Amino acid sequence: MITDNMILLQPTEAADLERFFIFQLDKEAIHLAAFTPKDPTDKAAYLNKYTKLLGEPTVHMRTILVDNVIAGSISKFEMEGDAEITYWIDRDFWGKGIGTIALKQFLTLEKARPIFGRVAFDNMGSQRVLEKCGFVRIGKDKGFANARQAEIEEFIYKLD
Repeated sequence: MITDNMILLQPTEAADLERFFIFQLDKEAIHLAAFTPKDPTDKAAYLNKYTKLLGEPTVHMRTILVDNVIAGSISKFEMEGDAEITYWIDRDFWGKGIGTIALKQFLTLEKARPIFGRVAFDNMGSQRVLEKCGFVRIGKDKGFANARQAEIEEFIYKLD
């Protein structure tokens, strides 16, 4: 069982991005995330985008470590003036409560409120993570999901 003291959030470094890139190649994870880049296999584009974001003052990126092993990432970014949360957990770590613990820890570091989360309608795991951390579903939207090559519904969550 994973406990809070086994998880550490550290500031993301450029070297972490290589591991994050590998995580986001997982086909099942891509499907659940839904709203992904058009070509998730384009490593140069991925590294270029996230390397730039490391220096962006409105972005707060952390690397999730479980017993000193990179297990995922979590970030706050701004979209149309609103603070948004995003996270990605490597599939090897799914179902162990890591997303929930990491998000709770992150929310003690990131003070922007309200903060929003968006999740594909059928990504039940991510919906549970947000709800366990106090986010409330406030609406829904539709958008084109590159991973599914279709317009799908997403749920919008908010934490005040």
